[in-house]
Amino acid sequence: MMTKAEKTKQYIIEQTAPLFNTKGVAATAISDIMAVTNLAKGSLYVHFSNKDELAYSVVAYNIQLFIDRSGEEVAHFVSAHDKFFAVLDLLSDPLNHPIKGGCPILNFGMEADDTSPVIRDIVNQAIGDIQHFMKALLQKGIDDGEFKPDWDIHTFVVKAFAMLEGGILVSRIAQDNSQMLLLINLMKQEIDAQLL
Repeated sequence: MMTKAEKTKQYIIEQTAPLFNTKGVAATAISDIMAVTNLAKGSLYVHFSNKDELAYSVVAYNIQLFIDRSGEEVAHFVSAHDKFFAVLDLLSDPLNHPIKGGCPILNFGMEADDTSPVIRDIVNQAIGDIQHFMKALLQKGIDDGEFKPDWDIHTFVVKAFAMLEGGILVSRIAQDNSQMLLLINLMKQEIDAQLL
C-alpha cells in the first residue's frame, strides 16, 4: 500500500504526464505544473528536487502508458499475425494517438536527443524494449507455424518501427493520416506475404 507521500508523488506524475507530452519538457513551466496539480511550488519540491527529476518520471510514465495500451490491444487476439495487426491499427491514427499529446517516444526523443542524456537513455531503452517485443511476437508466429521460418524479422522490425515513428511525425505535422495509412497497409502486406 502506498504512503500518502507516494500517492501525492504519483498524482503529480499522472496529472503532469499529458502536459509534458503535449508541451515538451523545456516549454513546461513550474506554473503549468502548479496549475494542473493544484499544488504550491513548495509542495512540488517536497516530492521532486527540480523540474528535471519530475520530467524523468513523467517520460517513463508516458512511455509505460503507451506500452500498456499496446498490450491491452494485443491481449484481445490469439495469433501473432492478429496481435501485430492490432498494434498497427492502434497506431493508424496519429491525430488521435492513444496517449494524450501523441507518441511519447517521438515527442521526448526528438526533444532530448541534444538536451537531456537521461531522457534520451529512457527513450532509447524503450525503443529497444518495444523492438524486442515486436521481434518476440513475430518469432512466436514463426515457432507456431504461422510465418515462414526464414523471415528476417530483425530487419522487418527495425523498418516497421522506423516507418511507424516516421508516419506519426508526418501525420501530425500535415494533420492528415493518409501517409500513415499507406505505411500501415505496406507493413500489413509484407506481414501477409510471410504467412504459411
